Amino acid sequence: MAKEDSKRVTIKDVAREAGVSISTVSNALNNVNVLNPDTKERVLEVARRLKYTPNLNGRNLKAQATGVLGLFLGAIRGPYYGELSDSIYRACQENNYELEIFLSSDPRHIMTNILGHRVDGAIILNSAIEQPQESILRDQDIPTVYIDRILIDETSASVVFDSYNGGKQAAQFLLELGHKRIMFVEGVGDNYDSQERMRGFFEVLKNAGITIEDDYILKGEFERKVSYDAVTAFLDSDKPLPDAIFAANDVSAIGVLEALRDGGIKVPEQVSVMGCDDIETTRLFSPSVTTIRTNFEKQGAIAVEQLISMIKGEPGKLVTLRGRIIPRESTAARD
Repeated sequence: MAKEDSKRVTIKDVAREAGVSISTVSNALNNVNVLNPDTKERVLEVARRLKYTPNLNGRNLKAQATGVLGLFLGAIRGPYYGELSDSIYRACQENNYELEIFLSSDPRHIMTNILGHRVDGAIILNSAIEQPQESILRDQDIPTVYIDRILIDETSASVVFDSYNGGKQAAQFLLELGHKRIMFVEGVGDNYDSQERMRGFFEVLKNAGITIEDDYILKGEFERKVSYDAVTAFLDSDKPLPDAIFAANDVSAIGVLEALRDGGIKVPEQVSVMGCDDIETTRLFSPSVTTIRTNFEKQGAIAVEQLISMIKGEPGKLVTLRGRIIPRESTAARD
C-alpha cells in the first residue's frame, strides 16, 4: 500500500477486502475453530497481503519505540537458558533497553505480543515459531534475531553455534583416542543444534568406516534424568559397553556419568564420556567432564547487538560461534 505510513490498515479493511465480517477476521486471526478452513485461509492471506498489524492498545504504536526488547523462549530448563537470559539482560541494560521474557509454546500468543508492538524487536529461541510466522515477521519488517535457526534478510538475523563442526570435532577427538564402539545420546529431535551436532558427528564416523548401531543411539532430550534412565536401561540389557559416549549437551553428559557410576562402570577406565557447552557443573563434577566450549555466554550479547543494529536500519547478518574441545578427566585413550 502506497500510503501505509499515513493510513494504518485496520481490521475493517481486512474484512472488506476478504468479503467477510469483522468477527470472522477476528476468529481467523485468533485461530478460533469455528470457520471453514478455506475462509480462514483467505482471511489470513488478505491480512498478510495488506500487512495488517493487530493493535493491542487501541492506537497506532508502529512509529513509537517502546525501549523494550523481547526474548521469546519455548522452555527454561537447564543452565543454558539462565545464562542466555542473563547475558541478554545485561546487554540490554548496557544499551538502555528494557527486556521482557515471554515463555510460551503458542505461536498465536507469541505473534500477538510481537505484532502488537509491545517490543521494538524480538530474539527467538522457540520451535513454535515456524515458516508461516517467519514470513509474517519479515513482511511486517519486525527486527528479529533467531538463535535456533539460520534466517537472514533485511530485518532477520541469526546468531547460532557451529554445531555441525562441534559434532565433527567430538567424533574426531574420540577417534584419535582410539575409540571404535561409540554411543550417541541425542538431544531434542526438532532442535537446530541437536540436529547439526548429530549430523557432523555421524559424518566423521561414517568417513572413518564406523557405524553406530541403533541400540547405541539413546534418547537424552538435553535432560539429566532422561539420559540417566536411557543409559541405565542400556546397562540392564547386557549389551557390550561402548568405548565412548558423546552426549548432545553437558546436562545429558552428567546424567550419563551418574548412570555409569551407579551401574558400577568406571569412567574413563572403561568408558570415556564427553558433552557439549562447558557449563559450570562440568568443572565441578567428578570426574570433570570433557566437553566442547560453545561460547553460549556470548550468544545473548551478540544477539542484542544484532537486534539493535537492525532497529537502526542495518540489514541482518549471520554470526556463527565456533566451539573448541576442552579435554578433562572423563575421557582417556583406549588401551
